[in-house]
Amino acid sequence: MRLVIPLMITFVAGMIMILQFFVPATQPMGDNLQEWYMIVSSAAIFLGAANLITVHVHKIRFKARNWKYSPITLIGFAVMIITGLVFGIEADLPFDYLFQQMVAPMAATMFSLLAFFVASAAFRAFRASNWRASLLLVSAFVVMLGRVPIGSMIWNKIPIISEWIMQYPNMAGQRAVMIGAAMGMIATSLRMIFGIERSYLGGAD
Repeated sequence: MRLVIPLMITFVAGMIMILQFFVPATQPMGDNLQEWYMIVSSAAIFLGAANLITVHVHKIRFKARNWKYSPITLIGFAVMIITGLVFGIEADLPFDYLFQQMVAPMAATMFSLLAFFVASAAFRAFRASNWRASLLLVSAFVVMLGRVPIGSMIWNKIPIISEWIMQYPNMAGQRAVMIGAAMGMIATSLRMIFGIERSYLGGAD
């Protein structure tokens, strides 16, 4: 029953969410399920917090790899929770100060590191080893030139060509990726609804 009941709940909920777009009578049930989704998602925050504490306490207890960072994580987690509960989360309060002066700069630092990974990936991808890579290299070079003033100084048509590349070939590629991702999501959802995909049950096949 531990396997059958979750599969039945998934099937019924999934079918209601699909039918609400085709059968008007199921619209109220679909709206109720979406409200329940918000409730369950909110409850998942507490599970995430409990999991964070459990994982880092376990690392500290058994001195796992990089365990010295775990006390800092737990202390920061506790400080942010206590500060938010005691003083509130409005602007110009201690919680907002900690967020703006610590969390936001650290997040900006992490995102700034992505520039180096992008540059490394671009260096590998832009090697003209075949005609596809050569086409990518030329297109990227034209687009980058069209985005800076020196491009129009070299030739006044470069910004126009750059905009055309972004509006047509690039947009077509983006839409193809989005359509492929949507089809993959639909296929995965149907596999879960009909019980073919059961990884969400904890790895059961």
